Amino acid sequence: MSFKAKVLVVDDELPIRESLSHTFQKEGYLVDVAGSATEARKLYSQYEYDVVFLDLKLPDGSGLDLLQEFLDQSLDTQFIVISAYGNIETAVKALKIGAFDFLEKPFDLFTAKHTLEQALEKKKLLLENLYLKLSLTERDERIPFIGKSQAIKQILEKVRMIAQTDTTVLITGESGTGKGLLAKKLHELDTIYKGPFVCVDCSCIVPTLFESELFGHVKGAFTGAFTSKVGKIELAQGGTLFLDEIGNIPLDLQAKLLKVVEEKEFSPVGSLKIVKAKVRIVAATNKDLKEEVKKGTFREDLFYRLNVVHLHLPPLRERKEDIPLLAQYFLNYFSKKHQKPIKGFAPRVMELFFSYDWPGNVRELKHLVERLVIFSKDREITEKDLYFAGFELSKRDESMEEIPVPIPVSKDKAKILPLEEVERIYILKVLDLLKWNKSLTAQVLGIDRKTLRDKLKKWKYS
Repeated sequence: MSFKAKVLVVDDELPIRESLSHTFQKEGYLVDVAGSATEARKLYSQYEYDVVFLDLKLPDGSGLDLLQEFLDQSLDTQFIVISAYGNIETAVKALKIGAFDFLEKPFDLFTAKHTLEQALEKKKLLLENLYLKLSLTERDERIPFIGKSQAIKQILEKVRMIAQTDTTVLITGESGTGKGLLAKKLHELDTIYKGPFVCVDCSCIVPTLFESELFGHVKGAFTGAFTSKVGKIELAQGGTLFLDEIGNIPLDLQAKLLKVVEEKEFSPVGSLKIVKAKVRIVAATNKDLKEEVKKGTFREDLFYRLNVVHLHLPPLRERKEDIPLLAQYFLNYFSKKHQKPIKGFAPRVMELFFSYDWPGNVRELKHLVERLVIFSKDREITEKDLYFAGFELSKRDESMEEIPVPIPVSKDKAKILPLEEVERIYILKVLDLLKWNKSLTAQVLGIDRKTLRDKLKKWKYS
């Protein structure tokens, strides 16, 4: 899918309007034309244009005055003024107050087309710079979406299919499960919306500023709006708009968001013009939105528009196969960050990781591993490091209760099992507990995978 730029040509000469319109339309642009300042004002008040070609001499007013008027209402529109011979001084004034470039009559169509392309490139760079400034104010550690459990494999398979479409996606899951990382993974694989990834944390925006933050505003829209501001939707044009913690949006603002989701268009605060939202919308929440709908705190129509495709991220306690992979990734990451040569975890540490239910999910594991790296003095994370870092097994997973060693208390020597049989029963119990994940079982038991495989082969379980 390609996103077509929208162009407005304002000139009182019909041949110029027709030739420019025909040339730009052949290149795939959407073009409107106006023969007067009055017509131009009407169009500009209704639509958002990427580039405006503006004649400085119009039958019903000054093009320079009109330029200033449009600039005051503009978010990032680029203006190319058209100047007749002998009117260069006025064209220079236009450049000083904010026009991108000027064309002197008569001009050829190739020059006009090239100037249009340059103006669009400048607009793109402006948005990229704004996005970069936004990104620098937000912590973004570029941690990938990691997991090898069956649940994660299925989710990633769905994400690859979704990336081929332009549908809206709702991601649910407990806090800390990685909903934002999954949204970024979808953006990374996206074949349609290849522009920037822009996150809106709906839980952090002051309600009175939500509209301005999301939609942007024009100069003078409200007290203190001394300049126009580009909103998050505009920054995300051609890319992904990620609405994190969508369940926290106040009810009175949900109707305005519904128009963006449903019609893919919006109006900046203080403006009546319609702007197309050329974005993929991905929302995330740790709330049960169906329950919020029943309680009347979330609009039913917005819920169904967001919930076109639903991805649910299970908590870490339900996908413990991912713990070693995640823990090792975080260990490598923070060891490098804090310049400490730590290579791995002692088997007992991984055992304790598996016996914990991780109420804070992946985020809690990540923060714990960073603390462990900071406090550890050895090349391996040990149980001693765990307790020094403040890790307490106050919330154990009942499914990970300590496995009893099957030795009966008896004076009858005939009832005491041989050591090899005790080992066999114990290993099989651990395998059952870990759903026969052999690599994981070997790591928890503190043996290598080949040793485990040889034992199973001997016991005829291979």
